Amino acid sequence: QVQLVESGGGLVQAGGSLRLSCAASGSIASIDAMRWYRQTPGRARDWVAIITSGGTYVYSDAVKGRVTISRDATKNTLDLQMDSLKPEDTARYYCNFHAQSSSDSDWVNYWGQGTQVTVSS
Repeated sequence: QVQLVESGGGLVQAGGSLRLSCAASGSIASIDAMRWYRQTPGRARDWVAIITSGGTYVYSDAVKGRVTISRDATKNTLDLQMDSLKPEDTARYYCNFHAQSSSDSDWVNYWGQGTQVTVSS
C-alpha cells in the first residue's frame, strides 16, 4: 500500500518562504508524474505544479516565478519551495503521485492528507 505524507506547512507572513515536502511509503515500481495541488474551503482543488519522470516541470500562473518543484527519484520524495508568499496562497496543499505500485500493475493517483499553509498579511 502506497501512502504519501506531506510536511512543512505552517503560518508565515506575507513575503516569507516555506518548503513543503512529500514522502512516499510503500513499494513503488514506477512514477510518471508528481504534482502539488492546493485547496481552500468550499473550492475545488487547484493544480499548482507538476514534475514528470523526465524532469519536465510546469507551474500554474498563480505561482509561476515564486515556487520551485523538485524531486528525489531515488527516495520518491517531492518538494515545493515557496517564496514571496501572498495571503492568497493560503490553502491546504496536497501532493499527488501518478504511480504504479510493486504489487499492482495498475497506475493509480495517490494522494496525501495535505499540509496547511497560512499566509498572514
